[in-house]
Amino acid sequence: MLTAAVVRAGPPSGRHAFTHWSFSPTAATVPLIRARVRAVLEAWRISVDLSDALLLAVSELATNVVRHAASVTDRLRVTVTCGGGWLRVDVADGDPSLPHVGPANLEAEGGRGLAIVGFLVAEAGGEVSVVADRFGKTVRVCLPAG
Repeated sequence: MLTAAVVRAGPPSGRHAFTHWSFSPTAATVPLIRARVRAVLEAWRISVDLSDALLLAVSELATNVVRHAASVTDRLRVTVTCGGGWLRVDVADGDPSLPHVGPANLEAEGGRGLAIVGFLVAEAGGEVSVVADRFGKTVRVCLPAG
């Protein structure tokens, strides 16, 4: 369920633009997040290839919050920013535990999300970072906007 929305969006013609939402971390919010991010990227005229990579990343990151942090947090925040030649997506929650990144068990049904995100972002010339403090963590994806 959407709990707040602030939108300051438009084509990033040399200026910074951003949008931010706060959701309850439930499975039903993941498609909503994807749809809202897609709409913003289309409004900003971001290329289809870059949008597809970013949408997969945000979907994986939001799903990780639902799967791994929903029991300890009541918030999932998504911020999309474009400016200075970069497109950035932050997915934040109230769980300070760092995500586990390691070799995936090939027989497991899950556990590859962050590896997939890292690969896609690296292929696009970007980077993934994680910042955590006692209030929670933010996984940040930065991609060149050009």
